[in-house]
Amino acid sequence: MSSDSDQDLGITNRKQYNTGEWYAEVVQKAGLANYGPEGMSGFIVTRPRGYALWEYIQQALDSKFKSTGVQNAYFPMMIPESYLEREKDIVEGFDPEVAWVTHGGHDELEERLAVRPTSESVIAPYMAQWVRSHRDLPLRVNQWCSVVRWEATETKPFFRTKEFLWQEGHTAHKTHEEAWDETMRRLEQYAELYEDLLAIPVLKGQKPDHDKFPGAHTTTTVEALMPDGKSVQAGTSHHLGTSFAEAFDITFVDTNEETQPAHTTSWGLSWRAIGALIMTHSDDQGLVLPPTVAPEQVVIVPIWQEDTREEVLEYAEGVYEELHEAGIRVELDDRDERNPGFKFNEWELKGVPVRLEIGPHEVADDEITVVHRPDGESTVEAREEIADTVESHFDAVYAKLYAAAEQNLEENVREAGSREEILGTLGPNNGYVKVPWCGEEACEEPIKEPLSAEIVMCPFDNEEAVSEDDECAICGEKATQTAYFAKNY
Repeated sequence: MSSDSDQDLGITNRKQYNTGEWYAEVVQKAGLANYGPEGMSGFIVTRPRGYALWEYIQQALDSKFKSTGVQNAYFPMMIPESYLEREKDIVEGFDPEVAWVTHGGHDELEERLAVRPTSESVIAPYMAQWVRSHRDLPLRVNQWCSVVRWEATETKPFFRTKEFLWQEGHTAHKTHEEAWDETMRRLEQYAELYEDLLAIPVLKGQKPDHDKFPGAHTTTTVEALMPDGKSVQAGTSHHLGTSFAEAFDITFVDTNEETQPAHTTSWGLSWRAIGALIMTHSDDQGLVLPPTVAPEQVVIVPIWQEDTREEVLEYAEGVYEELHEAGIRVELDDRDERNPGFKFNEWELKGVPVRLEIGPHEVADDEITVVHRPDGESTVEAREEIADTVESHFDAVYAKLYAAAEQNLEENVREAGSREEILGTLGPNNGYVKVPWCGEEACEEPIKEPLSAEIVMCPFDNEEAVSEDDECAICGEKATQTAYFAKNY
């Protein structure tokens, strides 16, 4: 597509009515990604502006991980089939999604190699080599990589692709409790990432037993609600118990000189976070980004007539230099061939959070007009200490984005006490429906079948617990926990 075409710049689909088409259009026209080569459905090419979003997410998480004792490593992307088979639940859980390599050049391999769908089965054998004594624990490693899952369902850039970028952390501990603390530590870091970097509030809880990671003791999740009422599994942290340690012989000698299996965890967050970011904040004009991750935080648009061109540009260049020196990611759009209105639309499409407009009046009054991307709010600010002023506007824009997402979440958590109420609520409204549940998978089916909705999260035991008298909304038996039903991406 040509960025010089006015028609190409506009978003033709509407978020409210054609959400899928609108989303795909924003991803492409904002310069985040293109679809992969013909014949490779489900793959994307991530453009520099899209990859920059991933880098900001990566930097924030990497810093959090390292501050809590995690070290980065890298493991082969090919996993021998015999390694996968050592943990039977992994094989059963991922078998439909595994891509297999059967030949190297013209020669057939003696053993099939899986393109990693996840890396427990290749990382665990090496953790077993590295752990001997209780003094070697805790062991914490993380890798940044891509994985391949040959999804049969409809794909969507960043949300669901056959190859995607992510991080996967793996740890080993002496006790069940230490592993649980680690599981929750990573879940909390994921929640902080969404709330403090991406301006998206999340719900924290655990997956029902029938939907936990294959072989895991417990799977915990952060869930984010999109404006169309669908939930996104935004990051998961798994307490694996001793199942992987037993399968791969991750053992240690304790203080009593007895050999014990380690308690392990794994946790991962993918570029699905970028999909959630785009879907949550963007609008019918295009991409909307919080200043924390925007590749360009500010754009300066000088507005001049021929007789004022020189003084306006000189003033704008001075503002640019001051912001640049302050570490702000700023662009000066001084193109002669484009009028200010076109520039406004183009930078709005690209999601730049703050626009500075500088014309002859601003120069004469030593001022700057500041415009917020999310809502077009405009204020006039003094030129003096403009870097500090712009930073305060960043805070204001972030607060607006978070407040809108928070309102969407709060308004779309509803309660129901029967199957009919669940169907009647989820059918027309989407969002979350909170119900008492007996814990049986069979009670998910009467909702899953007609609505393609499922239990996405159960709050932790001490949060939103059911009472002694609560009955399962589906079968009427005694409720053991609270469940959140939703449609999801």
